[in-house]
Amino acid sequence: MKNCLIWFRNDLRLTDNQTVNLCLANNYSVLPVYIIDESMPIGSSSRWWLKKSLGSLCKSMSGNLVIIKGDPKTILKQLIDSYDITDVCWNARYSKQELSQDNEIEQYIIKQGLTLNIYHSTLLRDPSKTLKKDGTPFKVYTPFYKQKYSEFRYESYNYDICKLHYLPTRESKDSKSVIEAAVPEESWHKKLDSIWEPGEKGANTRLGTFLSSGLQGYAEDRNRPDLPKTSMLSPHIRFGEISIRQLSESIQDDNSHDSEIFYKELVWREFSYHLLFHFPHLIHDNLQKKFDSFEWENKQKNIKSWQKGLTGYPIVDAGMRQLWQTGYMHNRVRMIVGSFLVKNLLTHWRYGQEWFWDTLVDADIASNSASWQWVAGTGADAAPYFRIFNPVTQSKKFDPTGDYIRKYVPELKNIPSKYIHLPADLDENRLIEYGVKLDSDYPRPIVDLSTTRQRALDAFQKLPKST
Repeated sequence: MKNCLIWFRNDLRLTDNQTVNLCLANNYSVLPVYIIDESMPIGSSSRWWLKKSLGSLCKSMSGNLVIIKGDPKTILKQLIDSYDITDVCWNARYSKQELSQDNEIEQYIIKQGLTLNIYHSTLLRDPSKTLKKDGTPFKVYTPFYKQKYSEFRYESYNYDICKLHYLPTRESKDSKSVIEAAVPEESWHKKLDSIWEPGEKGANTRLGTFLSSGLQGYAEDRNRPDLPKTSMLSPHIRFGEISIRQLSESIQDDNSHDSEIFYKELVWREFSYHLLFHFPHLIHDNLQKKFDSFEWENKQKNIKSWQKGLTGYPIVDAGMRQLWQTGYMHNRVRMIVGSFLVKNLLTHWRYGQEWFWDTLVDADIASNSASWQWVAGTGADAAPYFRIFNPVTQSKKFDPTGDYIRKYVPELKNIPSKYIHLPADLDENRLIEYGVKLDSDYPRPIVDLSTTRQRALDAFQKLPKST
């Protein structure tokens, strides 16, 4: 019988995980390993999720998951020697830093004469094979979707995970204390406990809820932050607690427009990874080089107001407070707050990227980077520079009754829906009637939308035409 080490990373599940399937199909003895690697930092909210997810995965393995903190190459060498490992398998990662680490470890494994199996189980397709017909990477989403994903069929492969045969380990079986020591919890994390259920079980519960009550009407209502119509699956997908193939399979026989739009959202994530793989500088640098000379203001006072949800624009403030309170923000609102930061406050997209990275439970290196470049107009298939979301107009359209605002900006709860989208338009006496005094209970707008919109347009128009 062969002994196979499975190195878990962003694939914290057993069901339809190709590394697990390999071991079940071949009756291998398994050494499942997760390595806490501090050279690959994650944000604060993601650390909370990781801690809970590892606990869930370890429980599903009856405590057999080996969790160690340290350098992956050193740890894997030790484990391979200690357990007479014959095979190693993992699911691929795609950032430059991750690929560099994996390549180094891959060379060591091959030199040892071991069998290495690498899968792409965190994506629908291998990004190295999603090129255009001329062999170059896509930079526009629509042809990427039409040529590589439209009408593609998916099938998940499920084995009886109860038949996994684990190697007896000498490492600590007290997984809870190991996780506690390796992934410290911060005091503010406690508020997330009542909102989320990290782990494979929680992911499947979310999917079931979405298919039964969220999918119908999704195409239109996914833009409404006041309605429970988004899947809320993004953090589960980010940590690989549910198979992206399983998600696609679950809707592929539903020929509705709602299913089509949901699938396109999954493929948008794929597109982000396609960009990350082929343009690794996406994380740090403008994809459109003409923006390198752009003069951002980056006023710290404005950035702080944005982070705290104190901009004076209720839909922006509701979104930023939802993020702080729940580790999540509705997707439509992400676009609104992103546009406001980059274009109305003339702040570099990296400030937003870094804040989201630390506060989102679904902070994904590809999606976070690609989406911020999209909203800034600096990336591939980016929103054009002249597309500037007006937060008041967006608020009236997508939170028409103001319920989303009232939930996260409760100091405005008594203001009628007609005025709640911009309280500063009311005179002070009317506001006092509704229990609000500007600069005391709620801030005045920190910038004027019309002035800052024109300022952004003027600045963007000065950019060189070539990229």
